[in-house]
Amino acid sequence: MTDKVDFKRDLDAYRARQGRFQIVDVPDLQYLMVDGQGDPNTSPVFTDAVEALYPLAYRLKFASKRTLGRDYVVMPLEGLWWADDMDAFTASRDKSRWNWTLMIMIPDWIDQGMFTDAVEQTAARNPPRRLHEVRLGSLSEGRCVQTMHVGSFDDEAEVLARMHHEFIPGNGLRMVGKHHEIYLSDFRKVAPERLRTILRQPVSRG
Repeated sequence: MTDKVDFKRDLDAYRARQGRFQIVDVPDLQYLMVDGQGDPNTSPVFTDAVEALYPLAYRLKFASKRTLGRDYVVMPLEGLWWADDMDAFTASRDKSRWNWTLMIMIPDWIDQGMFTDAVEQTAARNPPRRLHEVRLGSLSEGRCVQTMHVGSFDDEAEVLARMHHEFIPGNGLRMVGKHHEIYLSDFRKVAPERLRTILRQPVSRG
C-alpha cells in the first residue's frame, strides 16, 4: 500500500497563524479552475462552480491511486478574488462587484490526459452543470503575505485592511496578483464563527 500524500502538511504555503502576517514563497502549483462573477452568497453560478470541482477532484484522486499507485488527500477549496477597485473587499464589501476563480489544487503528476478522461467519465452520468467550464491550469504566485482568519467571511475586512495598508507597505512591499483564500473549513457545514481561512496576497519588492 502506498503512502497517502497530504500537501497541507508538506507545503508551507498551506500553513498560517491567526493574528500574524507571514511572508512565504509559494511554489508553482496546478489546479482545477472555474471562473465566475458576483456575490458568492446569492449567485447560483458560484454554487454550480463548487459542485463542478469536487467530483473531478475525487475522480482524479482515485485514478491516480489506481493507475499510478500514488494516493493523496483531496485538497480544500480555494478562491482567487478581484475587483476593479480592491476597496470592494476592505471598505464597501460590495460583493456584486467581485470576480472570482474557484480552484482545487492537484498534484503535478496529474496530466492533461488524465484530466480529460476524468471530465468524460464525470459527464457520462449526472454531470454537474458547469463541468465543461472547468480547466486544468497552473498558478505562479511566488512571494506572498498570508495569515489565518478564524470567523465569518464578512469579518475579513479589518484583517485585509491591515494586511493591504499596513503590513505590506510597512515591509517595503506592494500588492501584485489576486487576493487568494484557502478554505480549510467546509463553509457548507461549519458555523461561520468557526471557519478557518488562509488569506493570501501576492507581493513584490518596492
